Amino acid sequence: MINRKYEDGGVTDVLARGAEIVIEPVGDKRGREAFVDLGRAFSDRLPHFVPQIRAEQIELVDPAKNPFFGHARVQLFIAKQGGKPVGRISAHIDELALAMPAEQGFGPGTGFFGYFDAEDESIARALLAAAEAWLVGQGMHRVLGPISLSIWEEPGLLVKGQDHAPMLLMGHHPAHYAGWIEAAGYARAKTLYTYDLDITKPFPPLVQRIVQSGHKNARITIRKVRKKDWDAEVATILGILNDAWSDNWGFVPFSPAEVAYAGKKLRPLIFEDLNMIAELDGRPVAFMLTWPDINAALAKIRGKLFPFGWITMLRWLRFPKGAGMRVPLMGVLKEFHSSRLASQLAFMMIEEIRVQATSKYSSTRGEIGWILEDNQGMVAIADTIQSKINREYVIYERSLG
Repeated sequence: MINRKYEDGGVTDVLARGAEIVIEPVGDKRGREAFVDLGRAFSDRLPHFVPQIRAEQIELVDPAKNPFFGHARVQLFIAKQGGKPVGRISAHIDELALAMPAEQGFGPGTGFFGYFDAEDESIARALLAAAEAWLVGQGMHRVLGPISLSIWEEPGLLVKGQDHAPMLLMGHHPAHYAGWIEAAGYARAKTLYTYDLDITKPFPPLVQRIVQSGHKNARITIRKVRKKDWDAEVATILGILNDAWSDNWGFVPFSPAEVAYAGKKLRPLIFEDLNMIAELDGRPVAFMLTWPDINAALAKIRGKLFPFGWITMLRWLRFPKGAGMRVPLMGVLKEFHSSRLASQLAFMMIEEIRVQATSKYSSTRGEIGWILEDNQGMVAIADTIQSKINREYVIYERSLG
């Protein structure tokens, strides 16, 4: 039996057997660094995990640097047992998510947990209880997670696909976390998929015919992203994204500060011939982003830039030969969603990217995702190009009475 005592936003769990578990709120720079380092220590145990750059991870939980904090309330917690760190969790409330319609997944009264790691189930329960207590204290009546921190960063818990390394910005978690979260009273809210694709093979004849038909249409232009006009291109892409995804489950619009931040962060990973904008009569109506998988380089340097890791990274960023390719985002303006044009533009962009990736970068593998389980349009596209589900993530929910 676990007795819970809530104090100052934290929780102390006294177990009938074993040492006391103390959950401490994190509130300063040293605490945030300890929070990140604890997560890195947990992740380092996992087969196929790829260490990320520590400074980048610390920046994501720094209110002074991550613009997510401009519209969010966040509390980080570290669990200790016998004075030793044994787990961590975040509790957060996104004001933009609160403003969304409830039928789209978030809405009024919905908070989140994320950055979830625990040594055992009793510690997991204590951490979840701490996050829930903080959210209730902030007026929330429902919790979703894990989402770390924004829905656009690393949503969901990996429940299938631990047998291979994740690509860039994809979470990697041990399989037993799912059982602990479900045992604490959480149910599946939504499942997200990523799809694996052998890009050395031509697409099926049906797709080839659709692509060829599109190229014969003088109204359609598929062009590369122009880095010399980077700020304008970012605005175009995110404008399409905010329109195309606006009815999707879990959608939260990007704030202007987040647009600028994302543009700056992503620029080094943007290779013009791997990112496409589709125009209809000269008007941008669709886009597809593709990132070479930097995790392959990070694995070599174990996430450490110094003393010599930066050399490996610079070489990779100049020319990522043989890199896997991840398609994290695509969108078509909502006005075209029920038309044949939407899928045609998607096929045209992905075919152009496939050709560039294989011919110029010697790539052999692509990954598309994540994709919502009930996004029928994107699931149909993934099925038509004969890609296969290779990773499954779950976002859980629970009512807070």
